[in-house]
Amino acid sequence: MARQLRTRTAAPSRRARVTIPDRWNLADLVEDPVKRLDSHLAELESAIAQIEAARPELSPSMSDDRLMALLKLSEAVARGSARLGAFAYLWFSEDTKNPEARSFKTRVEERLTALNNRLLFFELWWQSVDEANAERLMGTAGDLRYHLETIRRFKPHTLTEPEEKIINVKNVTGRSAVHTLYDVITNGFTFTLRVGGTKRTMNREGLMAYVRHQRPSIRQAAYRELYRVFSAQRDVLGEIYKTLVNDWKSEQLGLRHFSSPIASRNLGNDIPDRAVDVLLAVCAKNAGIFQRYFTLKAKICKIATMSRYHLYAPHRTEAKKYRYADAVKMVLEAYRGFSPHLAGLAEQVFTDRHIDAPTRPGKLGGAYCYSVVPGLTPYVMLNYTGEARDIATMAHELGHAVHGMMAKDHSIFTFHSTLPLAETASVFGERILSDALMSQERNTSVRQGLLLSQLDDIYATVLRQAYFVRFEKLAHQMIAEGATGDQLAQAYIGELRQQFGRAVTVPDEFRWEWLTIPHIYASPFYCYAYSFGNLLVLALYRMYKDQGADFVPKYLDLLATGGSQAPRDILARVGVDMTSEPFWQSGFDQIEEMVGQLEATLS
Repeated sequence: MARQLRTRTAAPSRRARVTIPDRWNLADLVEDPVKRLDSHLAELESAIAQIEAARPELSPSMSDDRLMALLKLSEAVARGSARLGAFAYLWFSEDTKNPEARSFKTRVEERLTALNNRLLFFELWWQSVDEANAERLMGTAGDLRYHLETIRRFKPHTLTEPEEKIINVKNVTGRSAVHTLYDVITNGFTFTLRVGGTKRTMNREGLMAYVRHQRPSIRQAAYRELYRVFSAQRDVLGEIYKTLVNDWKSEQLGLRHFSSPIASRNLGNDIPDRAVDVLLAVCAKNAGIFQRYFTLKAKICKIATMSRYHLYAPHRTEAKKYRYADAVKMVLEAYRGFSPHLAGLAEQVFTDRHIDAPTRPGKLGGAYCYSVVPGLTPYVMLNYTGEARDIATMAHELGHAVHGMMAKDHSIFTFHSTLPLAETASVFGERILSDALMSQERNTSVRQGLLLSQLDDIYATVLRQAYFVRFEKLAHQMIAEGATGDQLAQAYIGELRQQFGRAVTVPDEFRWEWLTIPHIYASPFYCYAYSFGNLLVLALYRMYKDQGADFVPKYLDLLATGGSQAPRDILARVGVDMTSEPFWQSGFDQIEEMVGQLEATLS
């Protein structure tokens, strides 16, 4: 999962020694943030006061030099806020049960919201400027032009200054607090599983390693335990979800007058509604490719009846556990085979001790990369358990990191890509790793295992994510009509069974899977970014295979663009039309070719 990105330039030499830290070092973010919080906030307040003092000067006829001076002050506020906010979130991530970290996170969010609320007037003024003067002022804005265009893009959905301030303040104790409650509850869950005659207690990350266990009975038991624990809290988790959905509806549709719940996300991503509609439609149309794949996988893995319990059943070559140091070496070598420069940047995340890898009780589940400000090495959180999938996750999150590092020369307002493009480098990193492993392997059985692993991952990040969004669209409509949690569960399992057809049976307890998906709580409709990014990368990777080394500088240039241009313009440079059904279909054509390669291993 991408949260954000960033870093320094110099790439370590190939022989540089890599440190493998157990925990990240947060000292690079803010000097003594807990004790000096008031001092750091005072510095931000000083910059904000200077911008406030210039309020009487704001006019469509003002000079472009004066506008740029105010934007530079605004950048300083954004950088300081980003560092404090990042420290608060990363500290909370280390142990969501730590009351000091939770308290500090809440305090920082409240204080930063109050400070940044004081700058709302600037964005509202900028939206009010007439087109001719706006174009004049943006003419010399350089890297900040797209940032200024983005502010104006939201003009039809922006409220008055007092209303915007109220929403920002209430979100801290409302939407943000409710989501934090979900994190605290679910990351505190413990699970019990009997393995080899021994009863084991573990967190979710530990439990999910068993859904890829060699023994079918253990895979089934792991899923049943997951849903036993989550469904026991279905009333409170269901109410949390309905509260978040109703809050989204009230603000995005009721106050901001978006045409649909997903339209707000699309505008934020600067992706046309039509592009998302086409993407989701093409995904549903191609569900049969994965149904064919899972039928084939059942035959290879000797599964009599393919069930949702066994979707991630490992190939016999996958039982191996990997030491963390070996995983780091594999990922860096794969990156180096594509681009020594990218490998050096990825290595820097380790040498700067900006990675937290081990799983432990209370730690936030999943994985993410958090870039904070341009020029600061991004932070990567993993929950490494030694599974082969964890190596792919490492390659994925380091992809986010190098994307931010490549875009280091942009403003804090323009170095982050919008969500769909933010997945490009991460997924490309996974493809680099998979391709490197495949190219080194001649054993048919091992190649078969690698193909299974790749197709499992592509399923999980393309079709599965698209169906999450299909469910969200349905759930937002149902909740607006007063649906209960049980009705949502029935709708969810209906979508699952449509997705898998006759190829995969779906046991009834999977109706509670939606309770376990953090993204639909934290960021409605976020997940199509994964489908978008993965299908885009399949097309880009085909270009790389066709063009070889000539493709690499084009790709690095794409990463270096960051979020300084509209996604449609960035993609047009590599010949992509995101509203084209044939383009998205070409991604599935690549997947179908891989299924064909897998079939060939049986002949």
